[in-house]
Amino acid sequence: MTSFRRLSNIIRNVRGTSSVEYGIILGMIVLVVFLAIEGLATETIGMWDDISTKSSNAINGK
Repeated sequence: MTSFRRLSNIIRNVRGTSSVEYGIILGMIVLVVFLAIEGLATETIGMWDDISTKSSNAINGK
């Protein structure tokens, strides 16, 4: 019976609610930052590949 009472107290406790909400918000912010960094990395890699190709063509006289 004590474990049921403990579980009931945990479910009714509202003090931890805000920390859970902050955790979810933080998780969403981290996800957005990761997606932005991934997009930036893709663009940067494409830029450096283009520079490498143009440099090679200029050196080889194409």
